[in-house]
Amino acid sequence: MAAYRRSLDIYQGYNYKRDKQTPVGFITRLQIGDTIIHADQTCKDPTQPSHDLKVVAVLSGVQWDTGLTDPLYFTGQISVSNRQTVALMTINPLIQAEVVLHFAIYDYDPMAKIYFLAFSSNGTDVKGLLEKRGDDINLSVFDEPASEVRSPENYAFQMGVVPVPAPQTLLIATADQRQVVKSWGLPIG
Repeated sequence: MAAYRRSLDIYQGYNYKRDKQTPVGFITRLQIGDTIIHADQTCKDPTQPSHDLKVVAVLSGVQWDTGLTDPLYFTGQISVSNRQTVALMTINPLIQAEVVLHFAIYDYDPMAKIYFLAFSSNGTDVKGLLEKRGDDINLSVFDEPASEVRSPENYAFQMGVVPVPAPQTLLIATADQRQVVKSWGLPIG
């Protein structure tokens, strides 16, 4: 089965340039348990560069092996405030590990000469649980600021999310106007 793995350009995510056509991605909504991780960074929408996007994270990578129960993995950069919130979650035992998120990965179509939505939650809530590895949750944040973009100050983080037992859909595209909707999650019963 084909996997979706992308390395994303942090610099282009923070500093959109029209003459650069590298993949970028963002988490635009994130809630872990009862805690909302705020969309407190502003970036450009690569499909409409005159419009701003409020984002929780500028992503450096995403991975999904495209199976119904395969986890989604995200790596990226978050703000100082969000770093403090996530760091607290990693040292306090989480009572709830439920996750609600929106994400969008953009790539460039050289034939159409435009950015397109390549992988996303398709504008809907994606509901999952933080992945567990043994007794530990798959959520972490660095203690030192990232060096790819120094202003605004930001910190590398990563998380893995497994689906809740309910059918959901994710959008994958290989070019502008070439997309497919894939299922994620299995219902109980």
